[in-house]
Amino acid sequence: MKGALEGIRVLDLTPFIPGIYCTMLLGDMGADVIKIEPPGGFTGLSEAMRRRLAGTRRLERNKKSMVLNLRTEQGKSIFFELAKDADVVLEGYRPGTVKRLGIDYDNIRKCNSRIIYVSLSGFGQDGPYADLPGFDPIYAAIGGALAVVGDCEGRPVQPLNFVGDLAGGGLHGAFAIVTALYAREKLGKGQYIDLAMTDGVVSMLAQAFALYWYDGRIPRRGKDFDSGGLPDYNIYEAKDNQYLAIGALLPAFWEKLCKTIGHEELVPRQSDSGDQAEEVKAVLQSVFLRKSRDEWFQLLSEADVPVAKVYELNEVEEDPHLLYRNMFTKLKDPETGIEQKAVGIPAKFSETPGSLRSLPPEPGQNTSDILTKLGYSTGEITELKKKGIVA
Repeated sequence: MKGALEGIRVLDLTPFIPGIYCTMLLGDMGADVIKIEPPGGFTGLSEAMRRRLAGTRRLERNKKSMVLNLRTEQGKSIFFELAKDADVVLEGYRPGTVKRLGIDYDNIRKCNSRIIYVSLSGFGQDGPYADLPGFDPIYAAIGGALAVVGDCEGRPVQPLNFVGDLAGGGLHGAFAIVTALYAREKLGKGQYIDLAMTDGVVSMLAQAFALYWYDGRIPRRGKDFDSGGLPDYNIYEAKDNQYLAIGALLPAFWEKLCKTIGHEELVPRQSDSGDQAEEVKAVLQSVFLRKSRDEWFQLLSEADVPVAKVYELNEVEEDPHLLYRNMFTKLKDPETGIEQKAVGIPAKFSETPGSLRSLPPEPGQNTSDILTKLGYSTGEITELKKKGIVA
């Protein structure tokens, strides 16, 4: 069976995780992704950032890599040759960069009217903040997400880079591209997409804004429905210093929870907020400290209470359900036999399933093959490499 996006070619110009994750999702679904990388990589990075980028390289699976110097006329010429037959261009530079390079949407669509061109940035291509630098915590802060994450007595907590980079950028990017490809079938032409990660953060707070507009209450860290304010929708420490997540939100589940822990007097629930809610949380916490995390999970899951162990990453990859769902697998290089762990594909398609077909390429690993398919001879490729146009 073929992937749903087989036959779709994507040129990925993005240097960081939002775009890398976006094109990984597209590649998993069968798209032909060519990663266009700068010669020499990145310089002046901290050791921590180098480590992060090295680890992130694993998300370049199912892609080809071409090192191409877009600051040269020949490099740009080669890019235009690739763009003529491409379906998608995804760039993640600061606003104005691709225009200065001459590879912006207006220029690309002259040679390919069907191109879907996506500019993925922190704040978008226009507006008061467009030219400001930014990273995930900046987008999450401006979008309102940081203010509602964390303990009520503490400072805001940065939820890794899930909110701005991966969801606000990567997921929204993949959704936007697939939507534009569908629209192209109706319009007969491509289009430009201006995607800001900050806008993505705001979109994911749609429910929070809806509730705020409903009654005027500003969400409070650790005090509201989904931020730790409810006794039945919370995280508790167990005897072994491990944690449990409880989601007994519906009355039937709350009743089962209270009966199982021996506190039927807490049924029915009296209040969702205030001092009474804090008192109930204190009762539940004292109870959960009597057994280990795994003991409570066994007991409560058998009682049909929504419960989960709060896993460390090493435990996540050993969970029997996630293993059954193929959320962890290994990629094997057919030539070297080298295996590499990989996260699986979440959406299980019945007719056009995604697949993990190839290990992440080394920078420039596919440059010669790509140029050969464009019609360049071995001598011409050698000359381009000598000039530093490609690598």
